[in-house]
Amino acid sequence: MSNIKHEILQANSAYAASFGKKRELPSRPVRNFLILTCIDARLDPAKFAGLAEGDAHVFRNAGGRATDDAIRSLVISHKMLGTREWFVIQHTDCGMRSFDDATIARLLDTSLGMATCVDGVWSNRDNAGGSAEGHAVTWYAGREPRAALLDDVRRIRNHPLVSPEVVVHGLVFDVATGALTEVEEATAIGHATVHGKA
Repeated sequence: MSNIKHEILQANSAYAASFGKKRELPSRPVRNFLILTCIDARLDPAKFAGLAEGDAHVFRNAGGRATDDAIRSLVISHKMLGTREWFVIQHTDCGMRSFDDATIARLLDTSLGMATCVDGVWSNRDNAGGSAEGHAVTWYAGREPRAALLDDVRRIRNHPLVSPEVVVHGLVFDVATGALTEVEEATAIGHATVHGKA
């Protein structure tokens, strides 16, 4: 049995003991920006963007994609909580590039358990029962970072619920160096102020 829960609670106990004035932080991000990025464990937005608690909103999903739920959160972040700039950050060596939507749907057909990848080929560890529902999901898999970034910034910029006042930036994080690089074409799309023109 994993001891991870105990480790997390122990670490939280130490964190809470020194929480102090952080209890006074507002829910509105004091630096008025949001980061949309991937769940990859190698990415730590607090570190690569120099954030402290209360500075910014961070929304993460598999692939860091502008899904319907991501856009819902971005719109709330601006409309109700005052963010004025959004940073869409893709990264190199993303695991989402190792499969496509058809592959994950096929794997889920026969098993809901974990899959493994050997020599670039994905397979289920067992066939203990699956579901065809995976074919109805858009998984946003298989895109290289720059193409995904351009698609996502364009989708955000052109969404009818996104204010033209919001500035959207497009960047790529390099997992080998820790460096962020702006993709100027994506940022140019994100800086457009008239919907339908990106």
